[in-house]
Amino acid sequence: MNSLKIKFLGLCSVILIVAIGLTTWYNLKTQKAMLGKLASEHGRMLAETVHRSIITDMANGKNDGVVNILTKINSEPSIKDVRIFDETGRILMSGNDQKLGELVTTAELMAYRTGNFNFTSSNNDGTDYFNSVVPIYNQPICYSCHDQNLQVLGILNLQVSLDAISDMQTAGRNSTMIASGVMLVILILTITAFLLVYVDVPIRKLVTAMDQVERGEFENAHASVGSSVEMSLLSSKFNFMVQRLREMMESTIKNERLLAINQEKLSHSEELHAMNLTLEERLKEIEYLNINLEERIEEIEEANYKIADLASELEEKNVGLSQAVDRLQALYKMGLAVNATIDLEKLLNLLSQKSVETLHAQVGYILMKNRKTGDLTVGGSDGLPEDFDRSLDIPLKPGGVSYWVMNHNKPRLVANVNKTREFSKMSRLGFIRESVICAPLSDKGSVIGTITVANPIDGSEFGPSDLELLTTIAAQASIAIRNARLYEEQEGTYLNTVHALVSAIEANDAYTRGHSERVTRLSVALAKKLGIDGDALKQLEQAAILHDIGKIGIDVNLLHKKEKLTPADIDVLKLHPSIGVRILEPIHFLGTVREIIEQHHERFDGNGYPNGLSGEEWCIEGKILAVCDTFDAMTSDRPYRKALSDEVALQEIQDHSGTQFDPRVAAAFVEMGSLGQLPE
Repeated sequence: MNSLKIKFLGLCSVILIVAIGLTTWYNLKTQKAMLGKLASEHGRMLAETVHRSIITDMANGKNDGVVNILTKINSEPSIKDVRIFDETGRILMSGNDQKLGELVTTAELMAYRTGNFNFTSSNNDGTDYFNSVVPIYNQPICYSCHDQNLQVLGILNLQVSLDAISDMQTAGRNSTMIASGVMLVILILTITAFLLVYVDVPIRKLVTAMDQVERGEFENAHASVGSSVEMSLLSSKFNFMVQRLREMMESTIKNERLLAINQEKLSHSEELHAMNLTLEERLKEIEYLNINLEERIEEIEEANYKIADLASELEEKNVGLSQAVDRLQALYKMGLAVNATIDLEKLLNLLSQKSVETLHAQVGYILMKNRKTGDLTVGGSDGLPEDFDRSLDIPLKPGGVSYWVMNHNKPRLVANVNKTREFSKMSRLGFIRESVICAPLSDKGSVIGTITVANPIDGSEFGPSDLELLTTIAAQASIAIRNARLYEEQEGTYLNTVHALVSAIEANDAYTRGHSERVTRLSVALAKKLGIDGDALKQLEQAAILHDIGKIGIDVNLLHKKEKLTPADIDVLKLHPSIGVRILEPIHFLGTVREIIEQHHERFDGNGYPNGLSGEEWCIEGKILAVCDTFDAMTSDRPYRKALSDEVALQEIQDHSGTQFDPRVAAAFVEMGSLGQLPE
């Protein structure tokens, strides 16, 4: 345990375990918090939306309409149950007829009585679900059927299953732990190999040479170490001291031999006395040489201590360890970056960019597998040729690096494409490959795509350490992509529920059935003609399908009234844009959609409602929706009139251009109608 390399390796292992552990803990904590927040917000907003959608039918005594809405919502896969119970806990209405008259659980009844309207519960089988409780309060409109002294008519209870989120949390935690463990083992093995090659082996060579000096084997006592500048300097100094020591020993032996010869001559000479004096001087010189020899030996011992000091300095200047720490920091920064967004398109582009930056590459891209066709599409990229069409499907067939990685479900390093016949030098993405790394992206054990970097900036080749780094990045990317897909699925579920409410509204009125869908098709076609695309086109499409959702809050009898509407009736109808905005207000990602819905009855001359906007104050999407809504209303049968022909309706729009309608928008719509380009 006193070995320097064991202490150094232990210290590095502790540092790596702490750093990777903290990173893993933070990622798991962030993931769990994000998914829990999304689940609770989804359940709360969905309960509020259901409450707003049924309150009008309940006020009008249309229990069949309420049951119809509850049944449609209960059919959603993510909805466990939706029902209305009284203050005693007895179920009054439910999406499941078999549960009528049953009592809710004590926990759900106590949650209402204690004011805990949003909470998480568990079934007997261990599955979790989110409970949202919304009291339905007695209002003046309800006094005709209910006692005025009664405060609460019923309690709406919505239960949303959390099985999908629990599965994602478990899978994400397992993937993160496995990736962290693999990265830790790889880094420890790398540091161990570095110590053996650059520290342990050179020191052993020096110790072997010292042992030879100790045995007097000066001819063989030579150390040649070139692993580093410090070790090379140390070995040179050691060899110089051994050479000096050997010369001094040879000089001493030579003097001793001369002394013996002189003593023999002095025994036969009259100059014995003088030679004795000389001999005494030689003896003094020998004693002086012996003293110098002892000093040299002490210098050798001091050199041994310097070896230990230099080894300590090597620990501090370890280049390999510094690179490992830098890459660990890069992975940490990438984790923070990918966790900052849940938009799938932005996430894929960000992952490609960060991979290129971290690995100092020229090109980086992510290929996603199409679930229907099995082909590959470019999900995100950085450095691809500008003329490459990223919308094209790429067939998954042999010869490509991504095909090999997806087929074997493991990463692949091609250090030099020119030295292999397995892969072509020209990529199907339109660039020349020199050196390539590719790693799989997985979701629940299945390969969903690949992440690839190619061609180092400095013209060198990728190595095993680069492969390990990209593999770790791929593990992080897989978790981030899974979270983004989950968010998209939750968003789609919510919008499908709201669309179901719109369909339920139109199903009660034969005159407006299909109106929202027709207006949506007209609005999308007109927007494309005006050059609107991307997110703006998507938001307009959502606003068109939801533009009349505010009619939920309008009396059904007024909507079906065949007589001429009174000024009071018109004032009530003018409230539906504002009511629609209030219904959709809890849905945070529909902010722009709410603005378009609110403006679809504004006029170019400022005489519209509800805000009296005019000219450029009126957004372009609202102007488009106003024209398409008016055209469909004119060309559809109404209780008070028959439908107008397309020609007459187009002339009306032309006549009111510049007053009711924006001139540019009206002109584009009329042109489409005259050319027969209006969708059916």
